[in-house]
Amino acid sequence: MRAVTFQAPLEVRLDDRPDPALESRHDAIVSIEASGICGSDLHIYHGRVKMQPGFTIGHEFVGTVREVGEDVTSVMPGDRVLGCYHTACGACFFCMRGAYHKCDRARVFGHGELLGSLQGTQAEAALVPMADMTLRRVPDGVSDDVALFAGDVMGTGYHAVAESGVGAGDSVAVLGLGPVGLCAVQVAIASGAGPVIAVDSVPDRLEVARGFGAVPVHLTEEKPRDVVRSLTDGRGVDAAIDAVGHPDALDLAIRLARKAGSVFALGVYAEPCQVHMGLVWIKALTLRTGHANVIGHVDRVLGMLAAGTLDPTPLVSHHMKLDQAPEAYEIYDKREALKIVLTP
Repeated sequence: MRAVTFQAPLEVRLDDRPDPALESRHDAIVSIEASGICGSDLHIYHGRVKMQPGFTIGHEFVGTVREVGEDVTSVMPGDRVLGCYHTACGACFFCMRGAYHKCDRARVFGHGELLGSLQGTQAEAALVPMADMTLRRVPDGVSDDVALFAGDVMGTGYHAVAESGVGAGDSVAVLGLGPVGLCAVQVAIASGAGPVIAVDSVPDRLEVARGFGAVPVHLTEEKPRDVVRSLTDGRGVDAAIDAVGHPDALDLAIRLARKAGSVFALGVYAEPCQVHMGLVWIKALTLRTGHANVIGHVDRVLGMLAAGTLDPTPLVSHHMKLDQAPEAYEIYDKREALKIVLTP
């Protein structure tokens, strides 16, 4: 089969790789029909995540079940499915408490040895461990583009909003309007939050946020702190979400949050980061971090997508073929694309 592989920082290519085979009674093999390029893939592309040359990358996918192990019960060959970006056993200490993203046996597609040596999904087929937990049938009428978001990006945005305790009438600031940040904006609005303030420096992304019903704020041409104060009677927002993964964004999120508010660091952090703990302490902020518990949210998110309550289709800017992957990564790295969907 053909697969997109990491070679070196800023270098990916399409290689011929062995077809996947079942390794466990709980596995499935899925023929991939759509796979996304995600912001976290750029951390691999840039060399921030240790990766062996030749490893297949990617962790978002929709496809058709080709084969299942003897103990798989929730899907069968021929089912159209989406996959969560991480696996979970469903039976360990953490899974029994609903923290599937912290499963003792969790593995993440396409992230090399660091996260379980599970080959990625920017390929023509993929091995899916623990298929009953990892896969979901795609409802009729839900397109590949929409279903793709349930297994990672929209689930991640949902996780940030839910973990921040956002409810109807709460004010929210989202910093960074990549696909995850824009999904967080959409989920916050669907949760009844308002105002939802969307901060970025890319005009096109600010306009997408405006179209969702958010208040767009340009990071450098405006003063986000002044805008937030004016919209919240000087208090600051109830919840601030850093969807960038940069110390400057986290610091701004801390400053935008009201006293006794919450901050969620949703962006990927792979290195040490200084935090103004004195400000966090004096404001009595709740600071949460970490990658998303997508398996814990996927059924609710998929239901909202199927109902049209959430609609990520405006985020898909490019459809490209697997053999265009090097070009696709270059475009995405230059922020010339919002979301790229790869097809075989």
